[in-house]
Amino acid sequence: MIEGKSILALIPQKPPFVMVDELLFSDDNITKTSFTITADNVFVIDGEFSEAGLMENMAQTAAAGSGNMARIENRAVANGYIGQVKNFEIHSLPKVGDVLFTEVKMEVQVFDAGIVSGKIWCNEIEVAQCEMKIFINQ
Repeated sequence: MIEGKSILALIPQKPPFVMVDELLFSDDNITKTSFTITADNVFVIDGEFSEAGLMENMAQTAAAGSGNMARIENRAVANGYIGQVKNFEIHSLPKVGDVLFTEVKMEVQVFDAGIVSGKIWCNEIEVAQCEMKIFINQ
């Protein structure tokens, strides 16, 4: 498990735009993170974590997995870009103080482009899911 300042070494984002707190698990295909929503978060609106925040949380979970592989292979952490979001579903918006558990699965990787599926849970209830096409800037 990697948390706090250590997670910043795995993702290109920096505060206040960090939407993952801990890397819970990561291998070649699956990455799991957790994130506690705070009142001062840039994506909190009227006490709720917004749709954009949920999407960014999934993207940063993918980035944390990619960054962890880069660390293991002694490579620099690369920037990534969301190229497409598909089937984005939100079941509920989490609130300040809630802890999100996010899982991203690598479905297809071709050169510098990948398709991932992501899901977010809060209090053991799925709150969001989507598929993203992510491009890595090598």
